[in-house]
Amino acid sequence: MTEAWGYFALGLLLLALGGDSIVKGASGLAQRIGASPFVAGLLLIAFGTSLPELAVNARAVWVGSQELALGNAVGSNIVNLGLTLGLAAVVAPILVRMRVLSPLLVLLALASLALIVFGLDGVVGRGEGMALLLGFVAALAFLLARASREDAGVRAEVEAFAATRTVLWMNLLRFVVAAALLYYGARFVVQGAPVIGAHWGLSPLLTGLLPVAIGTALPEIAAAAMAARRGQGDMVAGHVIGSSLFNLLVVVGGMAAFRPMALPESFVRLELPAAIAFVLVLYPMLRGDLRISRTEGGLLLVAFAGWVVLEIALLA
Repeated sequence: MTEAWGYFALGLLLLALGGDSIVKGASGLAQRIGASPFVAGLLLIAFGTSLPELAVNARAVWVGSQELALGNAVGSNIVNLGLTLGLAAVVAPILVRMRVLSPLLVLLALASLALIVFGLDGVVGRGEGMALLLGFVAALAFLLARASREDAGVRAEVEAFAATRTVLWMNLLRFVVAAALLYYGARFVVQGAPVIGAHWGLSPLLTGLLPVAIGTALPEIAAAAMAARRGQGDMVAGHVIGSSLFNLLVVVGGMAAFRPMALPESFVRLELPAAIAFVLVLYPMLRGDLRISRTEGGLLLVAFAGWVVLEIALLA
């Protein structure tokens, strides 16, 4: 058991380092080939932080643990919306000025609803997986089309996030290092997590849903808390919403497109509706005073804790 925890902890550390390296490398290469700092930053804010989860899920699918991958993909969304955003808002109220985030939150709810509909027969087929991937392309096009409407302050903040050196060899090296870190990080997490889950009496699905989803989110939770303290609310909300969209449309969609995927009944009845419920709670916060207060952050944390307790109670 100690060995499993060691592999799991080491894997999480490597994933965090690899995720940071690949984000910097992607930003540098994107700007090197002509992308504006604003566009590069916008894409990295929205989707860059999902790469560690993608590495874990790809490894899990590769070794035949599709249930763990599915649990991690959906569980990460609930962790993002409840734990990450809630804790960041408790640390410091989150002011959101980026106008594109509210429509993306609606798209997240629609993607969750689509997955529920696809899973009513218990299986998400290849065609449905392709539909989710096409949904990501549409979301990406929408994001880029709406980006020009952001005000100068938001643009400056996004460009500052994307700032990095654009030297070709340096960014290629970042990619090589990141690939190695993500590969071994995902390998160690997938190696250790099932042993830990089995020790706690968890199925592979619940192992991905709870310890793996929470564990892989820890670096992002710490980063979100620091960003909230610095007043970078757009960074926090953008990471959370974009990462959640990526998990559903690309990670789950990609798995289903690669191989038809069984969707457990509990996901249709509980986990995906829970993700939609978090979206419904967040939407008026982002559309109202554009601020997530400490009290609202506390409510998100209580809701997240309630969901965890419910999952454990149903297990018992």
